[in-house]
Amino acid sequence: MIRVTVWNEFLHEKKHEEVARIYPDGIHNAIARGIAGDGISVRTATLDEPEHGLTEEVLGETDVLIWWGHMAHDKVEDAIVDRVHRRVLDGMGLIVLHSGHFSKIFRRLMGTSCDLKWREANEKERLWVVNPAHPIAAGLPESITIEHEEMYGEHFDIPAPDELIFISWFEGGEVFRSGCTFYRGQGRIFYFRPGHETYPTYHNPQILQVIRNAVRWAAPAGAAKPVRGNVKPLEPIKG
Repeated sequence: MIRVTVWNEFLHEKKHEEVARIYPDGIHNAIARGIAGDGISVRTATLDEPEHGLTEEVLGETDVLIWWGHMAHDKVEDAIVDRVHRRVLDGMGLIVLHSGHFSKIFRRLMGTSCDLKWREANEKERLWVVNPAHPIAAGLPESITIEHEEMYGEHFDIPAPDELIFISWFEGGEVFRSGCTFYRGQGRIFYFRPGHETYPTYHNPQILQVIRNAVRWAAPAGAAKPVRGNVKPLEPIKG
């Protein structure tokens, strides 16, 4: 069983009626319902919970953390970011969604500004699979059409991805690296672009399939933990 924690600020849904209509019990619960089952168990956590719901115990019982944030990146306590960062380096998977590109944890792991172009114009997005052999693309058609989304455009200030899975084209002409993997320490990271809060993107079965695939890919692989620091020689040293 892969243990997943879906983290969400859970602020837009409380403050904006348009968002509440689409996600009445929060983006986190929509994602949780959409990916749970078939070997995946899901819990949720939100910003206003003690320690943002990400206690040592919760993270210790999390194989993959899914992160959605937008309007309160600066409200996330640095001590919690440190805690998540350590867990990723120790092997916990991390899936960062949409505006989570500006989260403290993603920017720390990338080491760059993670800035980009954006526009809210209710436009069509076509999400192209450019690495069809990758397990995150399993079971998908060659492209996914999202009728209404927020545009993100290049240049996306991230390090070159270890693997590029999806590229988006938008009705206004821009393109964007929308599905990127990274390896940090023992952890696997996947950034996935779709998911603006005023559109029902996380009710789209194909988008949920991507997230479900990413959970399976990002889960700890059980590899041997590397040994570091001063060590004794494995063979006799002569001389």
